[in-house]
Amino acid sequence: MSTPLYQLKAEFFKTLGHPARIRVLELLSEREHAVAEMLPEVGIEPAHLSQQLAVLRRANLVVTRKEGSTVYYSLTSPYIAELLRVARTILSGVLAGQAELLADLQAAQNQASPPS
Repeated sequence: MSTPLYQLKAEFFKTLGHPARIRVLELLSEREHAVAEMLPEVGIEPAHLSQQLAVLRRANLVVTRKEGSTVYYSLTSPYIAELLRVARTILSGVLAGQAELLADLQAAQNQASPPS
């Protein structure tokens, strides 16, 4: 029996559920990167970056290309970059709603507080 689509989607999002992997995908959304270029941008130890890249490779989200001793990574699909853009849009809306709620709460608190 095949795996239900919702379960595959859950596994996909679980793969994306690490800040370092998201940062790597954001970088690769811009252009191909060598591992050495990503290290300072991702801000983790080389061994840890290697582990995170391996997770992304196993999930077929990134591919490698070797030039001499340098390994370059790129996205397997432009839809990955699009997914990250959509996530940013959703989060912007959520955060804007939270900021509005916070402003309303602060205004209500200021109105309820007696003047000093």
